Amino acid sequence: MSSNLASKLRVGTKKAHTMAENVGFVKCFLKGVVEKSSYRKLVANFYFIYSAMEEEMEKHRQHPIVSKINFPQLNRKHSLEQDLLYYYGNNWRDQIKLSAAGEAYVQRIREVSATQPELLIAHSYTRYLGDLSGGQILKNIAVTAMNLNDGQGTAFYEFDEITDEKAFKAKYRQALDEMPIDDATGDRIVDEANAAFGMNMKMFQELEGNLIKAIGMMLYNSLTRRRTRGSTELATAE
Repeated sequence: MSSNLASKLRVGTKKAHTMAENVGFVKCFLKGVVEKSSYRKLVANFYFIYSAMEEEMEKHRQHPIVSKINFPQLNRKHSLEQDLLYYYGNNWRDQIKLSAAGEAYVQRIREVSATQPELLIAHSYTRYLGDLSGGQILKNIAVTAMNLNDGQGTAFYEFDEITDEKAFKAKYRQALDEMPIDDATGDRIVDEANAAFGMNMKMFQELEGNLIKAIGMMLYNSLTRRRTRGSTELATAE
């Protein structure tokens, strides 16, 4: 019996995905304007978010539903530690802090883990599938925009244990489709994925002030004026 959860998630989050990519910070990023100070704050937030998500996923590794998509090769905590070392130096742990939007995101991950662990699937899908889909595009933009040497500050985008990303995404989607869940549970997972996109948007919006300060309001307005379809959305649909 198929739950069709993969296609439900793809169709059910399409609008939220597009909205997230039309946040000014993301539009600027996709157009090659990346400012190091705001970017490293994003990396710090991601560190707390992925640490929480991976810790909670591990707690439920025997769970009849969550265990189906617990793929340790997706884990990002270690790669984010490498990037934080690059951006902040050896004492990075003393320097990074969680923003307000990042804190709300982490709290939500902890909350669903404690009360409705199957909703962790929505958080895994929203972040990891997006990372796999748009990762190389975003990595190349970051390298060029911040003048990085290849491999410096971009470990987050490297999935060393996944040799064929397209095949892995197919395997992940198949695992979603084979979930032993009813329609009501599937709908709750889609709702949670939409909420996760909203939490990501709030985090990106927090960084816009830094970005505007760095690049100037005129340039920011010219970069964000027109609505464009983001390239990572196209990639996720593959």
